[in-house]
Amino acid sequence: MNLVKPSEIGLDAARLNRIDGHFRTYVDDGKLAGWLIAVMRHGQLAHFSTYGHRDRESGIAVTHDTIWRIYSMTKPITAVAAMMLWEEGKFELKDAVSKFIPSFAEQKVWRNGSTAKYDLDPVVSQMELWHLLTHTSGLTYGFMMAHPVDAMYRAAGFDWGIPTELDLAATCDRIASLPLLFQPGAEWNYSMATDVLGRIVEVASGLSLDEFFRTRIFEPLGMTDTAFSVSTDKADRLATLYGANPSSLQATRLERAGRAALLEPNAWMGGGGLMSTAPDYLRFAEMLRRGGELDGVRLLAPSTVRYMASNHLPGNADLSEFGRTLSSETTSEGVGFGLGVSVTIDPVKAKIPGSIGEFGWGGAASTTFSVDPVNDMTVLLMTQLLPSSTHPLRSQLKQLVHQAIIE
Repeated sequence: MNLVKPSEIGLDAARLNRIDGHFRTYVDDGKLAGWLIAVMRHGQLAHFSTYGHRDRESGIAVTHDTIWRIYSMTKPITAVAAMMLWEEGKFELKDAVSKFIPSFAEQKVWRNGSTAKYDLDPVVSQMELWHLLTHTSGLTYGFMMAHPVDAMYRAAGFDWGIPTELDLAATCDRIASLPLLFQPGAEWNYSMATDVLGRIVEVASGLSLDEFFRTRIFEPLGMTDTAFSVSTDKADRLATLYGANPSSLQATRLERAGRAALLEPNAWMGGGGLMSTAPDYLRFAEMLRRGGELDGVRLLAPSTVRYMASNHLPGNADLSEFGRTLSSETTSEGVGFGLGVSVTIDPVKAKIPGSIGEFGWGGAASTTFSVDPVNDMTVLLMTQLLPSSTHPLRSQLKQLVHQAIIE
Protein backbone atom coordinates (compact mmCIF):
# COMPACT_ATOMS: atom_id res chain seq x y z
CA MET A 1 0.00 0.00 0.00
CA ASN A 2 1.43 3.36 -1.06
CA LEU A 3 1.86 6.03 1.59
CA VAL A 4 1.64 9.75 0.88
CA LYS A 5 3.35 12.53 2.79
CA PRO A 6 0.91 13.42 5.57
CA SER A 7 1.47 17.16 5.18
CA GLU A 8 0.13 16.93 1.61
CA ILE A 9 -3.31 16.01 2.99
CA GLY A 10 -3.45 18.21 6.08
CA LEU A 11 -1.97 15.82 8.64
CA ASP A 12 1.15 16.21 10.81
CA ALA A 13 3.54 13.26 10.54
CA ALA A 14 5.07 13.73 13.98
CA ARG A 15 1.62 13.91 15.55
CA LEU A 16 0.52 10.79 13.68
CA ASN A 17 3.52 9.00 15.16
CA ARG A 18 2.10 9.69 18.61
CA ILE A 19 -0.50 7.04 17.77
CA ASP A 20 2.19 4.38 17.49
CA GLY A 21 4.03 5.54 20.59
CA HIS A 22 0.88 5.30 22.66
CA PHE A 23 -0.34 1.94 21.36
CA ARG A 24 3.10 0.32 21.61
CA THR A 25 2.79 0.47 25.39
CA TYR A 26 -0.15 -1.95 25.27
CA VAL A 27 2.09 -4.54 23.59
CA ASP A 28 5.16 -3.78 25.69
CA ASP A 29 3.04 -4.19 28.83
CA GLY A 30 1.65 -7.52 27.61
CA LYS A 31 -1.93 -6.26 27.28
CA LEU A 32 -2.08 -6.74 23.51
CA ALA A 33 -0.12 -9.18 21.37
CA GLY A 34 0.02 -6.84 18.39
CA TRP A 35 -1.96 -4.38 16.28
CA LEU A 36 -2.33 -2.67 12.93
CA ILE A 37 -3.48 0.95 12.54
CA ALA A 38 -4.34 2.74 9.29
CA VAL A 39 -5.35 6.38 8.71
CA MET A 40 -6.57 7.58 5.31
CA ARG A 41 -7.61 11.05 4.18
CA HIS A 42 -9.03 12.12 0.81
CA GLY A 43 -8.58 8.51 -0.30
CA GLN A 44 -4.83 8.59 0.39
CA LEU A 45 -3.05 6.44 2.94
CA ALA A 46 -1.21 8.73 5.36
CA HIS A 47 -0.38 6.31 8.16
CA PHE A 48 -0.06 2.53 8.16
CA SER A 49 1.74 0.94 11.07
CA THR A 50 2.06 -2.43 12.78
CA TYR A 51 3.57 -3.48 16.07
CA GLY A 52 3.92 -6.70 17.98
CA HIS A 53 2.86 -10.18 16.94
CA ARG A 54 -0.03 -11.91 15.30
CA ASP A 55 1.18 -14.99 17.18
CA ARG A 56 3.12 -13.85 20.24
CA GLU A 57 4.13 -17.30 21.42
CA SER A 58 5.61 -18.21 18.03
CA GLY A 59 7.20 -14.80 17.54
CA ILE A 60 5.37 -14.16 14.24
CA ALA A 61 4.99 -10.43 13.63
CA VAL A 62 1.89 -8.59 12.49
CA THR A 63 2.04 -7.99 8.73
CA HIS A 64 -0.12 -5.92 6.39
CA ASP A 65 -1.91 -9.08 5.19
CA THR A 66 -2.58 -10.60 8.63
CA ILE A 67 -6.10 -12.05 8.81
CA TRP A 68 -8.18 -10.88 11.76
CA ARG A 69 -11.50 -11.98 13.28
CA ILE A 70 -13.66 -8.90 12.84
CA TYR A 71 -16.73 -10.23 14.71
CA SER A 72 -19.35 -7.42 14.79
CA MET A 73 -17.62 -5.44 12.05
CA THR A 74 -19.55 -7.98 9.96
CA LYS A 75 -22.69 -5.99 10.84
CA PRO A 76 -22.05 -2.95 8.60
CA ILE A 77 -21.39 -5.34 5.71
CA THR A 78 -24.76 -7.02 6.31
CA ALA A 79 -26.39 -3.59 6.48
CA VAL A 80 -24.85 -2.67 3.12
CA ALA A 81 -26.11 -5.95 1.65
CA ALA A 82 -29.61 -5.18 2.91
CA MET A 83 -29.55 -1.63 1.58
CA MET A 84 -28.40 -2.88 -1.83
CA LEU A 85 -31.57 -4.98 -1.93
CA TRP A 86 -33.60 -2.03 -0.62
CA GLU A 87 -32.32 0.02 -3.56
CA GLU A 88 -33.60 -2.75 -5.85
CA GLY A 89 -37.09 -2.49 -4.32
CA LYS A 90 -36.93 -5.90 -2.64
CA PHE A 91 -38.42 -4.46 0.54
CA GLU A 92 -39.34 -1.26 2.33
CA LEU A 93 -37.90 -0.36 5.71
CA LYS A 94 -41.38 -0.49 7.26
CA ASP A 95 -42.09 -4.00 5.98
CA ALA A 96 -42.80 -6.50 8.75
CA VAL A 97 -39.99 -8.97 9.49
CA SER A 98 -42.65 -11.71 9.41
CA LYS A 99 -43.17 -11.02 5.70
CA PHE A 100 -39.80 -12.70 5.14
CA ILE A 101 -39.57 -14.89 8.26
CA PRO A 102 -43.11 -16.04 9.17
CA SER A 103 -42.13 -17.29 12.65
CA PHE A 104 -41.82 -13.65 13.77
CA ALA A 105 -45.56 -13.09 13.37
CA GLU A 106 -46.50 -14.52 16.77
CA GLN A 107 -43.94 -12.98 19.10
CA LYS A 108 -44.67 -11.83 22.64
CA VAL A 109 -43.05 -9.12 24.77
CA TRP A 110 -41.64 -9.54 28.27
CA ARG A 111 -43.70 -7.83 31.00
CA ASN A 112 -42.27 -9.10 34.30
CA GLY A 113 -41.19 -12.14 36.31
CA SER A 114 -38.24 -14.51 36.24
CA THR A 115 -37.09 -17.23 33.85
CA ALA A 116 -39.05 -19.73 35.96
CA LYS A 117 -42.32 -17.78 35.90
CA TYR A 118 -43.05 -14.72 33.80
CA ASP A 119 -45.79 -12.71 32.13
CA LEU A 120 -45.81 -11.68 28.48
CA ASP A 121 -47.73 -9.08 26.51
CA PRO A 122 -48.81 -9.21 22.87
CA VAL A 123 -46.82 -7.18 20.35
CA VAL A 124 -48.52 -3.82 19.84
CA SER A 125 -47.09 -3.38 16.35
CA GLN A 126 -45.07 -5.83 14.27
CA MET A 127 -41.29 -5.76 14.21
CA GLU A 128 -40.17 -3.99 11.01
CA LEU A 129 -36.97 -4.13 9.01
CA TRP A 130 -35.77 -0.73 10.20
CA HIS A 131 -35.97 -2.07 13.75
CA LEU A 132 -33.41 -4.72 12.81
CA LEU A 133 -31.07 -2.21 11.19
CA THR A 134 -31.23 0.12 14.20
CA HIS A 135 -31.20 -2.43 17.06
CA THR A 136 -34.62 -1.24 18.21
CA SER A 137 -36.29 -4.61 17.53
CA GLY A 138 -36.60 -5.84 21.12
CA LEU A 139 -34.16 -8.70 20.45
CA THR A 140 -31.09 -9.16 22.65
CA TYR A 141 -27.86 -11.18 23.12
CA GLY A 142 -27.40 -13.97 25.63
CA PHE A 143 -24.04 -12.59 26.72
CA MET A 144 -25.54 -9.25 27.83
CA MET A 145 -26.25 -10.75 31.31
CA ALA A 146 -28.64 -7.88 32.11
CA HIS A 147 -32.17 -9.31 31.95
CA PRO A 148 -34.07 -12.61 32.33
CA VAL A 149 -34.65 -12.65 28.56
CA ASP A 150 -30.86 -12.67 28.10
CA ALA A 151 -30.80 -15.81 30.28
CA MET A 152 -33.52 -17.36 28.11
CA TYR A 153 -31.31 -16.76 25.06
CA ARG A 154 -28.45 -18.56 26.82
CA ALA A 155 -30.72 -21.46 27.71
CA ALA A 156 -31.71 -21.67 24.03
CA GLY A 157 -28.04 -22.00 23.04
CA PHE A 158 -27.33 -18.36 22.21
CA ASP A 159 -24.44 -17.31 24.41
CA TRP A 160 -21.22 -16.38 22.62
CA GLY A 161 -22.37 -18.32 19.60
CA ILE A 162 -25.25 -20.37 18.28
CA PRO A 163 -26.11 -24.08 18.47
CA THR A 164 -23.81 -25.76 15.96
CA GLU A 165 -26.58 -27.88 14.44
CA LEU A 166 -28.67 -24.89 13.28
CA ASP A 167 -28.50 -23.14 9.94
CA LEU A 168 -29.47 -19.48 9.69
CA ALA A 169 -33.14 -20.15 8.94
CA ALA A 170 -33.48 -22.43 11.98
CA THR A 171 -31.52 -19.98 14.11
CA CYS A 172 -33.98 -17.21 13.28
CA ASP A 173 -36.97 -19.44 14.02
CA ARG A 174 -35.53 -20.23 17.44
CA ILE A 175 -34.89 -16.55 18.12
CA ALA A 176 -38.50 -15.82 17.14
CA SER A 177 -39.71 -18.33 19.76
CA LEU A 178 -38.18 -16.24 22.56
CA PRO A 179 -39.81 -13.18 24.17
CA LEU A 180 -38.89 -9.68 23.08
CA LEU A 181 -37.18 -7.48 25.63
CA PHE A 182 -39.52 -4.57 24.78
CA GLN A 183 -42.04 -3.47 22.18
CA PRO A 184 -40.37 -2.98 18.76
CA GLY A 185 -39.23 0.62 18.37
CA ALA A 186 -39.50 1.47 22.07
CA GLU A 187 -35.78 1.30 22.97
CA TRP A 188 -32.31 0.54 21.62
CA ASN A 189 -30.62 -2.70 22.67
CA TYR A 190 -27.62 -4.37 21.04
CA SER A 191 -28.81 -7.71 19.78
CA MET A 192 -28.97 -10.55 17.27
CA ALA A 193 -31.05 -8.28 15.03
CA THR A 194 -28.34 -8.20 12.35
CA ASP A 195 -28.29 -12.00 12.26
CA VAL A 196 -32.01 -11.90 11.51
CA LEU A 197 -31.33 -9.22 8.89
CA GLY A 198 -28.83 -11.58 7.27
CA ARG A 199 -31.61 -14.14 6.86
CA ILE A 200 -33.79 -11.50 5.21
CA VAL A 201 -30.95 -10.84 2.76
CA GLU A 202 -31.04 -14.54 1.92
CA VAL A 203 -34.81 -14.65 1.45
CA ALA A 204 -34.98 -11.41 -0.55
CA SER A 205 -32.04 -12.26 -2.81
CA GLY A 206 -32.41 -16.03 -3.21
CA LEU A 207 -28.72 -16.41 -2.29
CA SER A 208 -27.04 -17.63 0.88
CA LEU A 209 -25.55 -14.77 2.87
CA ASP A 210 -22.09 -16.15 2.17
CA GLU A 211 -22.75 -16.16 -1.58
CA PHE A 212 -24.31 -12.70 -1.55
CA PHE A 213 -21.33 -11.26 0.28
CA ARG A 214 -18.86 -12.98 -2.04
CA THR A 215 -20.50 -12.21 -5.39
CA ARG A 216 -22.14 -8.85 -4.68
CA ILE A 217 -19.65 -7.18 -2.31
CA PHE A 218 -16.29 -8.92 -1.84
CA GLU A 219 -15.44 -9.84 -5.43
CA PRO A 220 -16.61 -6.51 -6.90
CA LEU A 221 -14.59 -4.56 -4.30
CA GLY A 222 -11.52 -6.80 -4.56
CA MET A 223 -11.79 -8.01 -0.95
CA THR A 224 -9.92 -11.24 -1.63
CA ASP A 225 -9.23 -12.29 1.97
CA THR A 226 -12.63 -11.67 3.58
CA ALA A 227 -14.76 -14.75 4.33
CA PHE A 228 -16.62 -16.65 7.05
CA SER A 229 -13.67 -19.02 7.52
CA VAL A 230 -9.97 -19.07 6.76
CA SER A 231 -8.93 -21.58 4.11
CA THR A 232 -6.01 -23.92 4.65
CA ASP A 233 -3.74 -22.03 2.25
CA LYS A 234 -4.23 -18.81 4.27
CA ALA A 235 -4.19 -20.29 7.78
CA ASP A 236 -0.61 -19.20 8.44
CA ARG A 237 -1.71 -15.54 8.17
CA LEU A 238 -4.48 -15.85 10.77
CA ALA A 239 -3.85 -13.86 13.95
CA THR A 240 -4.03 -15.70 17.26
CA LEU A 241 -7.01 -14.87 19.46
CA TYR A 242 -6.30 -13.56 22.96
CA GLY A 243 -8.43 -12.83 25.99
CA ALA A 244 -7.77 -10.44 28.85
CA ASN A 245 -6.82 -12.09 32.13
CA PRO A 246 -9.51 -10.85 34.55
CA SER A 247 -7.04 -9.81 37.27
CA SER A 248 -3.96 -8.61 35.38
CA LEU A 249 -5.53 -7.71 32.00
CA GLN A 250 -2.61 -9.51 30.37
CA ALA A 251 -3.38 -10.93 26.92
CA THR A 252 -3.85 -14.70 27.30
CA ARG A 253 -3.94 -17.08 24.35
CA LEU A 254 -7.39 -18.55 23.58
CA GLU A 255 -6.36 -21.59 21.60
CA ARG A 256 -9.65 -23.47 21.40
CA ALA A 257 -11.82 -20.43 20.63
CA GLY A 258 -9.33 -19.24 18.07
CA ARG A 259 -9.49 -22.45 16.04
CA ALA A 260 -13.13 -21.83 15.17
CA ALA A 261 -11.99 -19.41 12.47
CA LEU A 262 -10.62 -22.35 10.48
CA LEU A 263 -13.96 -24.18 10.38
CA GLU A 264 -16.78 -23.63 7.89
CA PRO A 265 -19.87 -22.55 9.90
CA ASN A 266 -23.30 -24.15 9.55
CA ALA A 267 -24.92 -20.71 9.60
CA TRP A 268 -23.70 -17.56 7.92
CA MET A 269 -24.37 -15.01 10.67
CA GLY A 270 -24.95 -11.42 9.61
CA GLY A 271 -24.05 -10.14 13.07
CA GLY A 272 -20.56 -11.61 13.24
CA GLY A 273 -18.22 -14.29 11.99
CA LEU A 274 -16.25 -12.75 9.14
CA MET A 275 -12.47 -12.76 8.92
CA SER A 276 -10.71 -9.97 7.03
CA THR A 277 -7.47 -8.09 6.47
CA ALA A 278 -6.72 -4.40 6.84
CA PRO A 279 -6.41 -3.83 3.06
CA ASP A 280 -9.76 -5.57 2.50
CA TYR A 281 -11.69 -3.74 5.19
CA LEU A 282 -10.18 -0.42 4.16
CA ARG A 283 -11.65 -0.99 0.71
CA PHE A 284 -15.08 -1.54 2.26
CA ALA A 285 -14.75 1.55 4.46
CA GLU A 286 -13.44 3.65 1.57
CA MET A 287 -16.45 2.59 -0.50
CA LEU A 288 -18.64 4.08 2.23
CA ARG A 289 -16.52 7.24 2.49
CA ARG A 290 -16.86 7.73 -1.27
CA GLY A 291 -20.65 7.46 -1.10
CA GLY A 292 -21.06 3.81 -2.14
CA GLU A 293 -18.48 3.58 -4.94
CA LEU A 294 -14.85 2.46 -5.22
CA ASP A 295 -12.67 2.13 -8.33
CA GLY A 296 -15.67 2.34 -10.64
CA VAL A 297 -17.71 -0.24 -8.70
CA ARG A 298 -20.88 1.22 -7.20
CA LEU A 299 -22.72 -0.74 -4.52
CA LEU A 300 -24.93 2.05 -3.17
CA ALA A 301 -26.10 5.53 -4.11
CA PRO A 302 -24.53 8.45 -2.20
CA SER A 303 -27.96 9.34 -0.81
CA THR A 304 -28.32 5.81 0.59
CA VAL A 305 -24.99 6.01 2.42
CA ARG A 306 -25.97 9.39 3.86
CA TYR A 307 -29.29 7.91 4.94
CA MET A 308 -27.54 4.97 6.62
CA ALA A 309 -25.20 7.36 8.43
CA SER A 310 -28.04 9.52 9.77
CA ASN A 311 -29.28 9.09 13.32
CA HIS A 312 -32.49 7.02 13.13
CA LEU A 313 -33.24 7.04 16.84
CA PRO A 314 -36.52 8.87 17.57
CA GLY A 315 -36.18 12.57 18.34
CA ASN A 316 -32.48 12.50 17.37
CA ALA A 317 -31.82 10.90 20.78
CA ASP A 318 -28.44 9.45 21.63
CA LEU A 319 -27.87 5.97 23.07
CA SER A 320 -27.72 7.24 26.64
CA GLU A 321 -31.26 8.59 26.25
CA PHE A 322 -32.82 5.81 24.19
CA GLY A 323 -30.59 2.79 24.69
CA ARG A 324 -29.73 0.14 27.23
CA THR A 325 -26.15 0.14 28.47
CA LEU A 326 -23.49 -1.18 26.09
CA SER A 327 -20.01 -1.11 27.55
CA SER A 328 -17.97 -2.19 24.56
CA GLU A 329 -18.45 -1.20 20.92
CA THR A 330 -19.34 2.48 21.41
CA THR A 331 -19.88 5.16 23.98
CA SER A 332 -23.50 6.13 24.67
CA GLU A 333 -23.35 9.89 25.25
CA GLY A 334 -23.42 11.94 22.08
CA VAL A 335 -23.71 8.86 19.84
CA GLY A 336 -26.82 7.87 17.91
CA PHE A 337 -27.47 4.95 15.62
CA GLY A 338 -28.15 4.77 11.91
CA LEU A 339 -28.82 1.79 9.66
CA GLY A 340 -26.13 -0.64 10.74
CA VAL A 341 -23.62 1.90 12.10
CA SER A 342 -23.20 4.17 15.10
CA VAL A 343 -23.28 7.89 14.32
CA THR A 344 -21.66 10.76 16.24
CA ILE A 345 -24.26 13.47 16.88
CA ASP A 346 -22.57 15.48 19.66
CA PRO A 347 -18.80 15.05 20.23
CA VAL A 348 -18.91 17.58 23.08
CA LYS A 349 -21.42 15.45 24.97
CA ALA A 350 -19.40 12.34 24.15
CA LYS A 351 -16.20 13.94 25.53
CA ILE A 352 -14.38 12.27 22.66
CA PRO A 353 -13.22 14.30 19.66
CA GLY A 354 -15.01 13.62 16.42
CA SER A 355 -17.17 15.12 13.72
CA ILE A 356 -20.93 15.28 13.59
CA GLY A 357 -21.91 12.53 11.18
CA GLU A 358 -18.84 10.36 11.77
CA PHE A 359 -19.91 6.71 11.63
CA GLY A 360 -18.56 3.20 12.06
CA TRP A 361 -18.55 0.18 14.37
CA GLY A 362 -16.26 -2.27 16.14
CA GLY A 363 -15.86 -5.96 16.89
CA ALA A 364 -15.63 -8.10 20.02
CA ALA A 365 -11.87 -8.63 19.63
CA SER A 366 -11.22 -4.85 19.91
CA THR A 367 -11.16 -4.06 16.18
CA THR A 368 -12.80 -0.82 15.02
CA PHE A 369 -13.31 1.40 11.99
CA SER A 370 -14.72 4.87 11.41
CA VAL A 371 -15.56 7.08 8.46
CA ASP A 372 -15.49 10.86 8.99
CA PRO A 373 -17.27 12.67 6.14
CA VAL A 374 -16.38 16.12 7.53
CA ASN A 375 -12.62 15.52 7.62
CA ASP A 376 -12.85 13.04 4.71
CA MET A 377 -11.05 10.34 6.69
CA THR A 378 -11.12 6.59 7.23
CA VAL A 379 -9.50 5.04 10.32
CA LEU A 380 -8.97 1.35 11.08
CA LEU A 381 -7.61 -0.58 14.07
CA MET A 382 -7.00 -4.32 13.92
CA THR A 383 -6.02 -6.38 16.97
CA GLN A 384 -7.30 -9.57 18.67
CA LEU A 385 -8.29 -9.14 22.30
CA LEU A 386 -11.54 -10.27 23.91
CA PRO A 387 -13.54 -8.50 25.20
CA SER A 388 -13.41 -5.14 23.45
CA SER A 389 -14.34 -3.32 26.67
CA THR A 390 -10.98 -4.25 28.27
CA HIS A 391 -9.07 -1.11 27.22
CA PRO A 392 -10.24 2.31 25.92
CA LEU A 393 -8.58 1.68 22.55
CA ARG A 394 -11.32 3.27 20.44
CA SER A 395 -11.65 6.54 22.29
CA GLN A 396 -7.87 6.88 22.55
CA LEU A 397 -7.46 6.21 18.83
CA LYS A 398 -9.98 8.94 17.95
CA GLN A 399 -8.26 11.34 20.31
CA LEU A 400 -4.84 10.71 18.77
CA VAL A 401 -6.09 10.82 15.18
CA HIS A 402 -7.87 14.14 15.63
CA GLN A 403 -4.87 15.85 17.23
CA ALA A 404 -2.92 15.04 14.06
CA ILE A 405 -5.31 17.01 11.82
CA ILE A 406 -3.75 20.42 11.17
CA GLU A 407 -5.87 21.70 8.29
